[in-house]
Amino acid sequence: MKPSQSPPAVGRLAPSPTGGLHLGHARTFLIAWLAARSGGGRVILRIEDLDAARVRDEARDAALVDLRWLGLDWDEGPYVQSDRRAVYDDALDRLKAAERIYPCTCTRADIERAASAPHPEDEGPTYPGACAHRLAADARAFGDRPFAWRFRVEPGPVAWDDQFLGRRELDPTRLGGDFVIARNTLGPSYQLAVVVDDALMGVSQVVRGADLVPSTPRQILLYRALGWTPPRFGHVPLVVGPDGRRLAKRDGSIKLSTLREQGVDPQRLIGALARSCGWTSTLTPSYPADWINRYDPDSLPGDPWFMNPAEWLVDPS
Repeated sequence: MKPSQSPPAVGRLAPSPTGGLHLGHARTFLIAWLAARSGGGRVILRIEDLDAARVRDEARDAALVDLRWLGLDWDEGPYVQSDRRAVYDDALDRLKAAERIYPCTCTRADIERAASAPHPEDEGPTYPGACAHRLAADARAFGDRPFAWRFRVEPGPVAWDDQFLGRRELDPTRLGGDFVIARNTLGPSYQLAVVVDDALMGVSQVVRGADLVPSTPRQILLYRALGWTPPRFGHVPLVVGPDGRRLAKRDGSIKLSTLREQGVDPQRLIGALARSCGWTSTLTPSYPADWINRYDPDSLPGDPWFMNPAEWLVDPS
């Protein structure tokens, strides 16, 4: 008998249109794209636009332009999260019926933050469980009063084998405890939406920045509660600037749109990103497809990439 082979991976690119994409996004998206393409897999494009207060309409279109400029294509999409409220509501109803969530009337600021992907600096204190005694049906008595739906976190660590970081084990009770997955007036949170989308879209491989490691055990718990199999996770070390700070959308000078306007050669940028991933020791202008057969997740450095534009923005010739 021939040994069974795993089906080709289904990966995804999931930009959030709250600002322009930067070099850190480009590096992570390149790795995610290659992680799927190198095994003959497919790539799905999803626009994560649930944070309505911060979403910029022009950023939606700009994200597609940025990806095409880099040479990253996709097989399905773009899917838009704000158009998918019904599937999130269905998952929410399933969690209510199982009493895995409860209505919480605590801290409005905590509720508002739930639409966006959390980063380490956004993590607040552990939720004390003030509303954990409630049942899902108790929400009927709140009327128009704003509240959040919190997921009941199971005690104990959650482990996974990270594609880039190796074995990881985190205890969600130490990462904020019961977390928000929806708001009664504003809809689903990031945590619920990405789990539902990835599961229903058949995503089997999630490659994203290492700043989202704390979200992984929470999402694994949601997968389990909804009876779905989690994808394989891979968290890419971040890109930091010469000052040692991780890149953010506020850093206009390293936005992909700015680089385009400056006439930067995208092939030279791809070459620099490939070198930063350890796949080559030289900077060779190239297309993403040139690295499909040379993609090696084991070569990716475990430390952040200290990006120095002077080394690669200008062709010395």
